[in-house]
Amino acid sequence: MSGGACKEVIDLHIRIATRKSQLAVWQAEHVATLLEGLDAVDSVELVRLSTRGDEILDRSLQKIGGKGLFIKELEVAMQEDRADLAVHSMKDVPAEMPDGFCIAAILERASHADALVSGGVPFADLREGAVVGSSSLRRQAQLRAMRPDLDIRPLRGNVNTRLAKFDAGEFDAIILAAAGLERLGMGERITARFGIDEMLPAASQGVIGIECLESRSDLHAVLAALDHEPTVRTTLAEREVARALDASCQSPVAAHATIADGTLSLIGLAALPDGSEVIRTSSSGDPADAVEIGAEVALGLAEQGVEALLERARQMTE
Repeated sequence: MSGGACKEVIDLHIRIATRKSQLAVWQAEHVATLLEGLDAVDSVELVRLSTRGDEILDRSLQKIGGKGLFIKELEVAMQEDRADLAVHSMKDVPAEMPDGFCIAAILERASHADALVSGGVPFADLREGAVVGSSSLRRQAQLRAMRPDLDIRPLRGNVNTRLAKFDAGEFDAIILAAAGLERLGMGERITARFGIDEMLPAASQGVIGIECLESRSDLHAVLAALDHEPTVRTTLAEREVARALDASCQSPVAAHATIADGTLSLIGLAALPDGSEVIRTSSSGDPADAVEIGAEVALGLAEQGVEALLERARQMTE
């Protein structure tokens, strides 16, 4: 035997479960490209699945089970060994993971911002009573807090479907995640990106996560190479706010964290869907204490009556 150390070659064939929407496929293909660049990965294929969240478009998400509907079928595919992992927009992933599953890698965050698509008309210049499309209670609440005169109407479907409805004149403006538009090469459709002082984003908006079974230690070792530590820290902090408040992905709750000069700063917000009441608080500290900082923000919101506010929000949307 030679004196050099032997290097183990894994040569994994990885199957990625993905929804069929253009954005979901883009995200899966992006992860596939990253995986193919790793020595341990031999090949990657996409397993395209349809989810109930994609199929039921005539009812609001909060009335049919929340955004978890977008990922359930992908998890079943992993349990049945039809796929090895799934790629998600982390804002669609419930704060509490199902038993047996974990987020094994988090990629570097893209834009966190919510984007105004209005054909070039600034938000402040939208006509009084303008029809604005968004099914997100979080977005609705903050839009109404800024502009109570707007007529906010539900808008579901994939990015292309939503843009088609805007182009057909059904809406004067629509609100979409900037990251999704930019990933699909549609950044030119963005009239403006809201600042966090105007519209705080959903927890982990703009972040791509990779889910797999907890038992797949072989995948964990490989996927660790794709982790972006600063985004891991900000994601942990933001998701802890949602978890501590028992907020679903459709609750009017927002959180956004940044890291600068070695300090993690987190802002949390909750609101009534009609925008009549908005509470917010913030905290900061060592990025290593991301979960604790998230818990502090949740506690700060609790001290301002967030539990009663969220109960009123639920009653308003039933």
